[in-house]
Amino acid sequence: MTPAELPRAPLACGDLSALLRAGNPAAFPTDTLPALAMAPAWAVELWQIKQRAANKPLILMAAGRDELLAALGMPPPQGWEQLANQGWPGGLTLVLPAKGAVVEALNPGGSSLGLRIPACPMALQLLRCTGPLATTSVNRSGQPACTSPEEIAKNFPSLALLAPLPWPSGSGKASTVVGWQQGENGSCWQILRQGNLGINIAEIGRSEQS
Repeated sequence: MTPAELPRAPLACGDLSALLRAGNPAAFPTDTLPALAMAPAWAVELWQIKQRAANKPLILMAAGRDELLAALGMPPPQGWEQLANQGWPGGLTLVLPAKGAVVEALNPGGSSLGLRIPACPMALQLLRCTGPLATTSVNRSGQPACTSPEEIAKNFPSLALLAPLPWPSGSGKASTVVGWQQGENGSCWQILRQGNLGINIAEIGRSEQS
């Protein structure tokens, strides 16, 4: 291995947050799968690390709702709070209409942004230090997601990891994704990906076009 490829020692929260704020990638545990993260301004590098098509958007992860809603650049649609109450903190990603710099960084050319608050104390502590982060699973495109720091160190030896080890175990499954979908007959909530978390959308508001 070259010096740049040598495995890195795990970093404490303060050191890792400084690394992230300076525009470097890092990995940390969540209650679902470990997250590969960067500050939103440098998110383009995540697609390069994953060797992933740029039309697959990233998720904005934060420790609180206000930070996530501020990134939307517009008011959230009716019903978002009822859904958030079911899955935040936890294994729910809400895909909401968005505009502005953050959506352009995480979903180039798109008009929606995936938002999540994880239910993992280590992740929340880091996110309180860094602010919102662009995140995705830790894997190369088409390969299974890494589920442990050992797997991450093996596949991405130069990637910084959050200390201490071992990490708390996650579910090993991706988050459930619920999105606000606009159609010819109105807009409604739809489950876009069923993960480990069950979400009830039946009672959530629907907006009809006039």
